[in-house]
Amino acid sequence: MANDRKTQCLPLLGVGKTTLVKKVCDAVVSAGVSVSGFYTEEVRERGRRVGFDVATLTRDRGRLSRLSAQSAAGGRECRVGQYVVNLQSFESLALPLFRDVWILCILFNFNRRSILGTIPVPKAKPLALVEEVCSRQDVKIFMITKKNRDVIFDDIVSAVQECLK
Repeated sequence: MANDRKTQCLPLLGVGKTTLVKKVCDAVVSAGVSVSGFYTEEVRERGRRVGFDVATLTRDRGRLSRLSAQSAAGGRECRVGQYVVNLQSFESLALPLFRDVWILCILFNFNRRSILGTIPVPKAKPLALVEEVCSRQDVKIFMITKKNRDVIFDDIVSAVQECLK
């Protein structure tokens, strides 16, 4: 169910958001729409998160970030919290995706294209970009839970298709 603008963005960890986004993209592609984009996936070692990879919808994959102790040494580092970001890997995989598509599977609004993405939830203070996205009138937010993740699929596909009209 979509939000009524009074619903806040709440943390929903491990409920299948990325899997749902990939399924929605597959459904839209099956309907003949050009879709491009990327998502991030946790990288775990011995049950502990050590970083993230960036993966494209075409299944290309690269290192996005790792804990600072596991990153390559040397040079200037771009950090997000405890993670060191591999900008070169991200830019080589993600930036080419912004050309000639109608749906981007990311969070940001780009050239009035439809965007399907997941919204990160801050652990402490609100994130300005997330707050801005949540407050936009042209954004539809779906709260995904373990209970509704299978039944909400059709609503999300319909919302994406409506954006294309």
